Amino acid sequence: MPAAPSVLTARALLLDMDGTLVNSDAVVERCWSRWAVRHGLDPREALKVVHGRQGYATMAVLLPDRPMEENHADNRAMLAEETADLDGVVPIGGAPAFMAAVAALPHALVTSADEPLARARMGAAGLRMPRVRVTAECVGASKPDPEGFLKGAAELGFDPADCVVFEDSEAGILAGRAAGMRVVGVGPRAGAFAPDVHVPDLTHVRVEADRAGDAIRLHVDA
Repeated sequence: MPAAPSVLTARALLLDMDGTLVNSDAVVERCWSRWAVRHGLDPREALKVVHGRQGYATMAVLLPDRPMEENHADNRAMLAEETADLDGVVPIGGAPAFMAAVAALPHALVTSADEPLARARMGAAGLRMPRVRVTAECVGASKPDPEGFLKGAAELGFDPADCVVFEDSEAGILAGRAAGMRVVGVGPRAGAFAPDVHVPDLTHVRVEADRAGDAIRLHVDA
């Protein structure tokens, strides 16, 4: 007999983008593989650390002796390259229905992409851009630092404990946990990093608002 769905109750939802709402793996792998080769690195090793982090933070991990100002400059070029390449960008399974279900509920996008990249990828995937969003320009520290999620909660006006994070990467799950939030892990990467619950994609999540409008129930069929 299948297990009964888990139910999480929240007052606000904080949503990562890449790997959670949008499948951009093809672009990420193309761009970062080229970058790794240019710097004499093994692309397979680079792709192990790129997901969830801002580009400059990935570069700092892979090139620890390089000055950070060079990483920031290189990251600006990488963001432009990724924004121009939308081939293969598609919604994660269930994302269109999920975004429709949360449209009238408190939610925010919290992504390591900058605003132009976020708009480009959400648009390419045919997904609505949330009104409240915390992009790379809004924070001083990349995931796994919790700053982005804490800022998202504050902008929505809710305590961290009242928020549920949707994430796919180790860096993002660590950031959500460090923010004091519960985490729904989405997709194949997430299961290895012990989120509170894990789903293959968003078709396994049903969103329900209570009649008073002050609680969100997430029915999660893992």
